[in-house]
Amino acid sequence: MSNHVLFEIGVEELPARFIDYAEEQLKDKTEKWLQDNHLEYKKIKTFSTPRRLAIQIHALASEQTTITEEVRGPQEKIAKDENGNWTKAAIGFTKGQGKQLEDIYVKELNGISYIFVENTTEGKRAEEILPNFSEIISAIAFPQTMRWGSDSYRFARPIRWLVALLNDKVIPFEVAHVKTNNITYGHRFLGDKMIITDPLKYESILENNYVIPDAKKRESMIVEQIKELENKEGFQIAVHNELLQEVRNLVEYPTVFFGKFAENYLELPSETLITSMAEHQRYFPVYSHEDGTLLSYFVGVRNGDKEHIENVVKGNEKVLRARLKDAEFFYDEDRNRSIDYYLEKLKTVVFQDKIGTIYEKTQHVVSITEQINRKLQQTDEVMELSKRAAEISKFDLVTDMVNEFPELQGIMGEKYALHFGEKAPVAAAVKEHYFPIQANGELPKTVVGSVVSVSDKLDTIIGCISVGLTPTGSQDPYGLRRQAIGILRILSEQRWEISVEELVSITENLYEINDTEVKDNINSFLKNRAAYILSEHGIDQDVVQAVLAKEIGVFHYTIEKAKILSRMRNDDAFRSIQEALVRVMNLGKKQEQTNIEQTLFRTDSEKELYNKYVQVKDSVNEAILKLDAEKALVELGKLTEEIHSFFEHTMVMVEEENIKNNRLALVHVISNLIEQYADMTLIEWKQHK
Repeated sequence: MSNHVLFEIGVEELPARFIDYAEEQLKDKTEKWLQDNHLEYKKIKTFSTPRRLAIQIHALASEQTTITEEVRGPQEKIAKDENGNWTKAAIGFTKGQGKQLEDIYVKELNGISYIFVENTTEGKRAEEILPNFSEIISAIAFPQTMRWGSDSYRFARPIRWLVALLNDKVIPFEVAHVKTNNITYGHRFLGDKMIITDPLKYESILENNYVIPDAKKRESMIVEQIKELENKEGFQIAVHNELLQEVRNLVEYPTVFFGKFAENYLELPSETLITSMAEHQRYFPVYSHEDGTLLSYFVGVRNGDKEHIENVVKGNEKVLRARLKDAEFFYDEDRNRSIDYYLEKLKTVVFQDKIGTIYEKTQHVVSITEQINRKLQQTDEVMELSKRAAEISKFDLVTDMVNEFPELQGIMGEKYALHFGEKAPVAAAVKEHYFPIQANGELPKTVVGSVVSVSDKLDTIIGCISVGLTPTGSQDPYGLRRQAIGILRILSEQRWEISVEELVSITENLYEINDTEVKDNINSFLKNRAAYILSEHGIDQDVVQAVLAKEIGVFHYTIEKAKILSRMRNDDAFRSIQEALVRVMNLGKKQEQTNIEQTLFRTDSEKELYNKYVQVKDSVNEAILKLDAEKALVELGKLTEEIHSFFEHTMVMVEEENIKNNRLALVHVISNLIEQYADMTLIEWKQHK
């Protein structure tokens, strides 16, 4: 008979955002636990709803696999004396393994003879192991946990029941004073209390009691019902995956419905309506099938069946009506004021205690924006537009609408800026300067938006790090990592010919940062983000470290260098060039002397190397100046023949101090030239393996 196992953790309603990760942990931890306990099984299936996490183990072995392992002892020459008798070392080894001297055998490993014994661990029965599953439950991690009653046990929500079955028998254990049994519960209002006698019937038993325990199945039911509604009503429902996943984790038995709101609310910005519906009420917005305009309908998902669905619709319409009425009031009130009014209000809103107000932050952004534009030699028009955008970039944060719907920051800023008569590029930049909102999100489309976005993010990052707010572990309350990635992505996308280090210097000067440790923290933080982006481009870590060894530099150029070196590391035709460049750097980057005296040259090979260096130095620097990564490497490669000849025919470390130092200086300046491109010594050249 096959053994089937079921574990179910019944809880008060879990937050939707906790559920998927908890189910994933339940699966991963159970698989590892079974593996560690040498219990074989056919397959595992997990379940999750707001009120439960569960797992089925199909065809579990009746007992652990018996394990026979070979244990190595000391070398034979140590285990035996000159007469061939076992020594104390051998006796101690066998006793430690619970064996007799007769159990010893000898095997040779890598030409050396060792003594061995075999240890056999008899497998325990599964029913002896399964009660330890309580450890898995306790090991599930959540972003936030709570205690209930007087107990110290912590879980996301109070545990109300536990099911633990091996076939039809209860597996006995206890978690948080809750004992296991074979009783589960259906839908809170529509289902019953049920006894489970077969773990494999768990899903069907719950479905008969208005609980769909398979999250993917609930999601499919929602999607199918939405499609049916679209076909029936002739409109289009926007189903965003993130909202869909959240909604499926809010219900145990999904039933889709739709309601209506007054058409006059369509005069509000569509983003306001969508935010009210999607972010606050978890409704799906509805659009016209013909022209894609937003319609005065919404689609929701009920946790239950269709019984009295009309009352559910009316209740949801009433709640949404109140929200939209508030939004309408905020929209009208905000537009009756002025940008200057909001800028004045920003003087009273603290961005960060040690940094200052949001108004002061905008002044920093204005200054950084102006300096970046000068470095980039932007047109007068771009300079004027971006300065104004920086000045008003945060004004909407103190509007009533954004105070009620923080998700609309920037979006309402653009709309209000246009209402107050700002130029379209300025208004667009007010919205775009928040981009990307997520690490891989949309980037600013305009130059003005890009400049202000980079300026704002630089100010936030360097301001925060300067007062000791460098992110640690998973703690990053100001989103500095995301903003750093945003800066680098914008620099790459816009292909600006300005180094990251120049941008950092502008901002550090603004904050009057002279502390070397703080500067190092800023540099390290940004380099780590640059390394992350390069790895996202498929660049291996050794190449990443090579191109970032000196500085991040002009970022799109750094990416291009990394891609070229990644390609060349596998190219046998590049081998001779690589060997030459690496050989120079291995010796040259350890030196400091740069003064070369031609009169001290004694061999033809050092003269030829120096002449070649002089010949290619300007062309290498010109290619680097033009950010031509391909050309720069080709020019460096022209040193190859002379480098090989130099090391073959010239002894560097000679006794004459002045000649030795002169040769070291030659190697050093060439190494410096190569290092402007990358530190070749850090790359694991594939053809050498």
